[in-house]
Amino acid sequence: MGHSAVSRQGQCLAAVFSCEEEALLSHRSAAWLWGMTSRFAIPVEVTAASPLDTRPSIRVHSAATLLPADRTSHEGIPVTAIPRTFLDFAAVDPYYLAQALDNARRLGLLDLVAMDELISRSKGFRGVARLRTALEIHRPAAFTRSGLERRFLDLVRREGIPQPAMNFVVEGYELDAYWPAQRFAVELDTYDYHGTPTAFEADRLRQENLKLTGIEMIRITGIRLDREPAAVMRRLRRLLAQRTRELPTIKG
Repeated sequence: MGHSAVSRQGQCLAAVFSCEEEALLSHRSAAWLWGMTSRFAIPVEVTAASPLDTRPSIRVHSAATLLPADRTSHEGIPVTAIPRTFLDFAAVDPYYLAQALDNARRLGLLDLVAMDELISRSKGFRGVARLRTALEIHRPAAFTRSGLERRFLDLVRREGIPQPAMNFVVEGYELDAYWPAQRFAVELDTYDYHGTPTAFEADRLRQENLKLTGIEMIRITGIRLDREPAAVMRRLRRLLAQRTRELPTIKG
């Protein structure tokens, strides 16, 4: 018994109930229910312990063993727990994985300890490598702010790049690294330091104001400096050379 105006949640619950008793909403459908993605699509995706035939409006995935930690309920619908949802989502929709992780973080749903526990017991599972890689950007910064500045300066010296003035004040702004001859600055970013709405807005205004005074600025994150220091230094060298070529034209 029912009516034609069934909500999306109702469609999800109906899909789960139409499968075996232990079935759970999963994959893309579970990601939608948790708020990790705004995309709701038919067929609804369900995971069951034993293989079942996929129906026109339901895609059934099979999983031989789902631990209690992989099971939960949300809005009254049996659904895969958040870590398991991400593992399944990574297997079928890697293009939107980073966005889904960002959304979960904003919602306060990203538990790195629980995610790591699932990854450690899911070796060989499709999606594990993608999920592990996508999570790296959400881990605590490798450097403190002062440590990031020291690491940056060490790399600049090692690569033979002209040494900048550090923590130099220009136009009322303190710049992390500044090359006066090129009127070029580098801002060293960590999420903990710049990851608030106030900092986000202030950083953009700061960059605009510096641009108006003829100072070019780029941002280098702690994550990039940790993962790919050689690539960061190569790009910095090219940008400084480009700025040197541009500056006579700008002054003229």
